[in-house]
Amino acid sequence: MGCVLEVDVDGEEVFLVDKEVLAPFCGRIKNLGGGGAGGEGVVGAAAAARVVLRGFPGGAEAFELVARFCYTGGGGGGVAVTASNACALRCAAEFMDMAAAAAEVSTPPSLVKMTEKALDEMPQWSWQSVVDAVRQCQRLLPTADATGVFDRVVGALVSHVAVSPGDATPTSSSPESSAFRFSCDTKSSCLSARCTSRTWWFEDLAVVLGPGMVERVAGALLARGTDHGVVSRFLFYYLKCRVAGAATADDKRAMLEAAIAAMSGLDRSSVSCRGLFGILRISSPLKLPTSCHDSLVAMIGAKLDHATLDNLLVPAPPGTTSSLYDVTLVLRFLDAFLHHAAATGARGETPRLKKVGKLVDLYLAEVAPDPSLRPAMFVELATALPAAARDCHDALYRAIDVYFQVHTRLTEEEKMRICKGINYEKLSPECCKHLARNAGFPTRAAVQALASQHTVLKSLLRGGGPDEHLRPVSAAKHRAGGEDHDDLVAAGGQVVLYAGRLDLSLESQNLRSLLDGMHWRVMELEKVCSRMKTQMSKMKAARRATGGGSGGAAGRRAASRSLPRMCS
Repeated sequence: MGCVLEVDVDGEEVFLVDKEVLAPFCGRIKNLGGGGAGGEGVVGAAAAARVVLRGFPGGAEAFELVARFCYTGGGGGGVAVTASNACALRCAAEFMDMAAAAAEVSTPPSLVKMTEKALDEMPQWSWQSVVDAVRQCQRLLPTADATGVFDRVVGALVSHVAVSPGDATPTSSSPESSAFRFSCDTKSSCLSARCTSRTWWFEDLAVVLGPGMVERVAGALLARGTDHGVVSRFLFYYLKCRVAGAATADDKRAMLEAAIAAMSGLDRSSVSCRGLFGILRISSPLKLPTSCHDSLVAMIGAKLDHATLDNLLVPAPPGTTSSLYDVTLVLRFLDAFLHHAAATGARGETPRLKKVGKLVDLYLAEVAPDPSLRPAMFVELATALPAAARDCHDALYRAIDVYFQVHTRLTEEEKMRICKGINYEKLSPECCKHLARNAGFPTRAAVQALASQHTVLKSLLRGGGPDEHLRPVSAAKHRAGGEDHDDLVAAGGQVVLYAGRLDLSLESQNLRSLLDGMHWRVMELEKVCSRMKTQMSKMKAARRATGGGSGGAAGRRAASRSLPRMCS
């Protein structure tokens, strides 16, 4: 025997081999130079003729097959390349630099060519063989990437996924449909479901794929044209199957990060809003990386029109004293929704915007009784959406009313800042009347509400000219004796309907008289303020001129005489 080498394969097993037998086929062994170190992952010791192969693809089992191939002179009798070992042998051959060594011989037997031929036939392998190849590839990285083995495995995977379950003959139970029926096994963290034509492969891959591979497989499936909805459902299934049985929090975090990264590349319509909130709930105690959490928030924001009130009622993070619920998170959802709407264009976005507006009003009503919610946060939430999001501001008014009742120490200025979110012209007459009599609201808000309502009435009464809409109403009442509502509709359209609902004959007179009185008082107060400012400036000038003596007293007498009777 020539130079005997002790080959330590990753500390798993030590092989005694003849260097002269392996060298013609393995460039890495040939380049050892009498036992010295040669190449990455190989450590040599000349005195002991010992080499250590670290990170050897396929481990000791694959090295033994390589050694057999060399000892049989590259003949087919020594090694049988099969579906179960083709991936590992191709990566082992790459690690041992067998392609370069074979190129130096005229007609060399090549393990690389043998494995390449087997991999070319991978689309014809059985489903279970492809699944086993996927499992192997996770242990063969990064060599599986460098050799193209990973791409071939995924290609074979896609070709099997594309066929019906009857043709693919899967070896284990598979998921059913979009409405999965899951059952937890006490001895396993995985889930079981029945088989359908598009999702039969879910369970086999969910069991096999680790966090590092699921994102890559999902991306490869998308690149090869797999439906986004199917990939989305697989990712949710993967999380349901694996997260519950994860051994550590780090494992759960890795799975969630991989799934979120894969989902971020899917179409918005293909991802379940309910599922995203489920991921949010699971990930809350795990503290995902900022970029990953931002991606999840952006996806939820884009689907916010599909959310429910229960989805938004996320408890505030531990240690937070500013509110009971995580209002900041909801504000981030709204910002993401508006950003997504702006990015996709205005077409078709108005109905979605109004759905979100109704959802925010429900959320405001839920958080308004929270005594720890700061006014600034409430204002930001109430004004987060554009004007087009609400056709009616009654719900917003009621939420603000509740907030004022709970937060009794608010100043008038703080209340007015909150009331800026209300468009008084979009209040119903009932809410407007309630606001005018509501002692909890600032007087200025009541005046604005009544003035806005007066503007609405004017627009109804003078829409196309003076009293244009009243004449059809009177004619209709005359024809129907004032009782036939259908004639009102025919005569005046929607404006007449609104006028009939308000009973303008009574409402307009009451509001006109009330507004006229308040308008006169406001004008008088403005005159008083102007006079007082003028007198104060004269008093200051006189005090400077005379030293503040009799001139000041005269100025005060003049100011008191100039005050109107209501203020003196």
